[in-house]
Amino acid sequence: MRVIGIDPGTARTGWGVVEFNNGRLKSVDCGYIKTTTEQSNGDRLKKIYNDLLELIADTTPDDMAIEKIFFNTNVKTALSVGQARGVCLLAAAIAGLAIYEYNTSEVKSFMTGYGRATKSEVASKVKELLQLEEVPKPDDVTDALAIAVTHIALKSHVDF
Repeated sequence: MRVIGIDPGTARTGWGVVEFNNGRLKSVDCGYIKTTTEQSNGDRLKKIYNDLLELIADTTPDDMAIEKIFFNTNVKTALSVGQARGVCLLAAAIAGLAIYEYNTSEVKSFMTGYGRATKSEVASKVKELLQLEEVPKPDDVTDALAIAVTHIALKSHVDF
């Protein structure tokens, strides 16, 4: 099973592709799609969409696992993330991927056993489970890998 995890955002959309084969997890690739405030909102969303379609074609995942929107007090940020999330969902649908959605506390709970874990606690667990030399940066990438690992574990009924 190969999964692309997505941490959507307009400025940075983190992504991580994780494979589960013969009981072992492996990080295939990871990174982020970056846009700038100099770009129009439409151009930013277009870049996320096009880059993600290309990533999906290059990495051939079976599923997409994406973070649900966490609504905080900043409505503008929530709307912006929602737009980025929408184009990610569209890219997955166009590519024919099954889409699974997880909220932050679900991912933190699976990764660390505690739904209010810190980013550094989740990052340490990602590094450990994927046997990485260092924690991926920025946080959006680590979060995307954590989302992918959570999906694999829940779908495969495996506890890492």
